[in-house]
Amino acid sequence: MPLDLGWLGGVRVNLSAAERRVAGLPGRRTVKKDAQAAWLLKAITCIDLTTLSGDDTEGRVRRLCAKAVTPVRHDLLEALGMSERGITTGAVCVYHRFVAAAVDALQGSGVPVAAVSTAFPAGLAPHDVKLREIEASVADGASEIDIVITREHVLTGNWQALYDEMRDFRAACGAAHVKAILATGDLKTLRNVARASLVCMMAGADFIKTSTGKEGVNATPLVTLVMLRAIRDYHERTGSKVGYKPAGGISTAKDVLNYQILMKEELGRPWLEPDLFRVGASSLLSDIERQLEHHVTGRYSAFNRHAAG
Repeated sequence: MPLDLGWLGGVRVNLSAAERRVAGLPGRRTVKKDAQAAWLLKAITCIDLTTLSGDDTEGRVRRLCAKAVTPVRHDLLEALGMSERGITTGAVCVYHRFVAAAVDALQGSGVPVAAVSTAFPAGLAPHDVKLREIEASVADGASEIDIVITREHVLTGNWQALYDEMRDFRAACGAAHVKAILATGDLKTLRNVARASLVCMMAGADFIKTSTGKEGVNATPLVTLVMLRAIRDYHERTGSKVGYKPAGGISTAKDVLNYQILMKEELGRPWLEPDLFRVGASSLLSDIERQLEHHVTGRYSAFNRHAAG
């Protein structure tokens, strides 16, 4: 849709009300036993299993892909009555360098490959270089592209520049889904987060995402609430559903349950499915599998028995 500066001008965030909302979340909602196991299995299908380290190798990426296809041990799934459900993670997320290897490793599994792009994580390369990187990842088989916006556009209030940038990224992605990383820890205010969320949605983002995982502050429930309210507002005005992806610092089953509950309460049941909800994580899967083993056996196991890759 066209950039609507009037809409942006009316954006407000009630900080104290938002803080009260998220502070009360863990105490008001809880799931236990079979219900908790079901929520955690659903969370697995929404994980973008990620490796974004400077020492990544093709071997590490291929091991991660194997874990994405079989994220939970067969004996645990059998005990839960889920062995025939074909549970996999939502995607595998890697640098462009490893897209082709990941696509090859995941062939026939139905698990898509997401590539971080546009000079991730800082996003400060020339614009044409960012577009070529997107196109190269799509050519190598990535079906999802996680782009990073230019934070300066937000910090200086240059919403037209942000809109134009996002439109170019959307066009370069072609048929691939595009997730817009706002790097919320760099945006200074919740009002900036809300406005940047709306601009990226107006410009065609399929998902809005909190963080690269490299900022000083990454995903938080407070930022999540603001972004979910922006998604809800956008859906109510346009009828278009945009997905949400928190990333960075979500490492325990308890963490992801809180995000799932917030998604359900703010946006509704459809936003608990992987086409509208993803979680960028690396160690989260290990803790979920550990909690599922405790549910089945009554005993906690060591983390090293649940390696992510």
